[in-house]
Amino acid sequence: MGSKLQYIAIVALIIGIAIGYMIMSKEPQEAPVEEYTYVTIKTSMGDIELELFEKEMPLTVGNFLELAQADFYDGIKFHRVMPNFMIQAGDPKTKDDTLAAQWGSGGPGYTIEDEFAEGLSNLRGTISMANTGIPNSGGSQWFINVGDNTFLDFDKQPASSKHPVFGRVTSGMDIVDAIANVPATQVETRPDEAVVIEDMVIGKN
Repeated sequence: MGSKLQYIAIVALIIGIAIGYMIMSKEPQEAPVEEYTYVTIKTSMGDIELELFEKEMPLTVGNFLELAQADFYDGIKFHRVMPNFMIQAGDPKTKDDTLAAQWGSGGPGYTIEDEFAEGLSNLRGTISMANTGIPNSGGSQWFINVGDNTFLDFDKQPASSKHPVFGRVTSGMDIVDAIANVPATQVETRPDEAVVIEDMVIGKN
């Protein structure tokens, strides 16, 4: 009887050790953490803070961040301001005042594919890719919507000149409005006073 109990105890001990080893050797599973990329656009008129939709728009956001990290946008001017509509920037030609006649036509030397996601709309405070009016022609230029411009959405009519939304303003909408209202009397939609992007600071939530 004693040997039987001893046998059972040994088996239980072996099973206990095996279970403990399995628990210890199992890879811990961390709960998924949702990350957001934040960018502060430092302009000559004040800061604009953005939250980028990295999960929904990985190609567009990735391109924007790559350019920002390379200081591509530093020194670029807002070349188009329209109250109640939008403010536009991202053309490297605006760094050179002698190229003023060509402002709005510049880019990074390549284009990216249009990327659209259900539920993202060109509402006030969103940032969206600019293009030439034809599909897959975006590059470095973007605009911030000052009004609700849902007619620019990919799933709304008319079907031309669709613009992918890839983020939103979280702080500094007053700066956006101020830029939109800079007088543009000398050349249509071009600010009389230069509004310059001085730096872009990237961070994670």
